Amino acid sequence: MYKDIEDFPGSDFAVVTVGTFDGLHLGHQKIISRMKAIAAEHGGDTVLVTFDPHPRLVLNNNPTELRFISSQQRKMQLLEQFGIDNMIVIPFTIEFSKTPSEQFIKEYLVDKIHVKKLIVGYDHHFGRNREGNYEQLEETGEKYGFEVEEIDAQYLDDVAVSSTKIRNALMEGNVKLANQMLGYEYSIAGKVIEGNKIGRKIGFPTANIDVHDKFKLVAAGGVYACKVGVDDKIFYGMGNIGWRPTVGINGLVTEVHIFNFDADIYGKEIIIYFIDRIRDEKRFANLDELKIQLEKDKIATRKIVNEIL
Repeated sequence: MYKDIEDFPGSDFAVVTVGTFDGLHLGHQKIISRMKAIAAEHGGDTVLVTFDPHPRLVLNNNPTELRFISSQQRKMQLLEQFGIDNMIVIPFTIEFSKTPSEQFIKEYLVDKIHVKKLIVGYDHHFGRNREGNYEQLEETGEKYGFEVEEIDAQYLDDVAVSSTKIRNALMEGNVKLANQMLGYEYSIAGKVIEGNKIGRKIGFPTANIDVHDKFKLVAAGGVYACKVGVDDKIFYGMGNIGWRPTVGINGLVTEVHIFNFDADIYGKEIIIYFIDRIRDEKRFANLDELKIQLEKDKIATRKIVNEIL
C-alpha cells in the first residue's frame, strides 16, 4: 500500500480503478477480476486508487452520522486476499475535492501511475462535484493514450448490487442478504474487553469487543449465528448486538458466546463474522428467562452452523 502517490514507482502497463469501494462487494470484485485478467494478458500491474478519509466524511454536512461497511484496514485485508498488486491511498481534503476531473486524471493517473487501462463500474463518477462520467473518461483516455472499460452492474435476484443496498440490509439485520451481495461474511473486529460477566453466571460467557472504528456500520440489534476468528483459528458461536435490555446497562454492546471455548482472550483482537440472524433483541423479566431463551438460541445457531459445515 502507498499512502503517498509519489512513492509509487509506476508501471509499464498499469491497469487502474478508482473509487471508495465500501464493502468490496460482488460488483467491486468483478472489476478486480477484470483488472487481473488484463494485467496478466499484458504482463502489467493492477492498481487500485482510493481515498482516506472517505469523501463523504469530508463533504457531508453531518459526518458523525455516517457509517461504512468496511474500515480502511479491512479493505486492505480484502484487497490482498483478492490479489490486487498495488493500493494507493490519496488523502481526501476539501481542497482536493475541488480538483477538476481531467486534472485529476492527468496529474495522478497519467503522470504518476502511467495508466494504460482504466476499469470503472457502471455508475462511476469522479472529480469535482462528481462531474466526470464514462463518456468524458473515454474522451480523456483518447487524449492521454489510455483505454477505458466499463463493467456492468452485478445482479442478485434481479437487483443491482450496491454498497447502499448492503448498508440498508445490515441496518435491517438481514446479514444473510448482505453477505450474498458482499460475496463473503460481514464482520466486526475489535479488542476483547471486560464485561459485566452476567453471561458467565448463567452458563453463557461472552467476549465483549471494543469496536475501534467509530464509523463502522454495526448491524441491527439482535442475536446472530457467527464464526469467530481468534489467533488465526475459526470457532463458531452466537453473537449479540444491542443495548443490554435485560441487565439494565446503557450503551451499545457487541459480544459473542463462543461454543466449546474457555481460553482467556482478554486484550486480544478477534473478528466476528455474522452468518444469519436468529432473533430480535428482547427484554426478559429475569436471568432465568434469559437463560431459557439463550438455550433455544444455541439450538437454532447450531442448526445454522451445521448446514454450512
